[in-house]
Amino acid sequence: MSLSIDRRTAGEIVILDLKGWATLGADSDRLSEILHGEIRAGTRKLLVNLSGLGHVDSSGVSALIRAFVEMRDSGGVMRLLVPPGRVRELFDALQLSRAFTYFADEASALAGFG
Repeated sequence: MSLSIDRRTAGEIVILDLKGWATLGADSDRLSEILHGEIRAGTRKLLVNLSGLGHVDSSGVSALIRAFVEMRDSGGVMRLLVPPGRVRELFDALQLSRAFTYFADEASALAGFG
């Protein structure tokens, strides 16, 4: 299942809604390209909504980590929306809460930007 990414905004926060699979190859390459494009374009508050992901592998996680570091280094903030389910279980198993701030619902995620 290929990855689709829809862009929307909530005030000054850019929200990227991911659907499908973020796996090795064209999908993770596209994810990385879009995330880095947002940062280069000057986005400083980014919420990546993973609620529509059916599967993410190490290349998808790597794309998110690289974007998170780039966003942080450029003075921005990147948050993740990771509701309960398969993707959340993977994030918890990898202890990604040490690197990312992630939320179970959109309202909490948006409020987390302060």
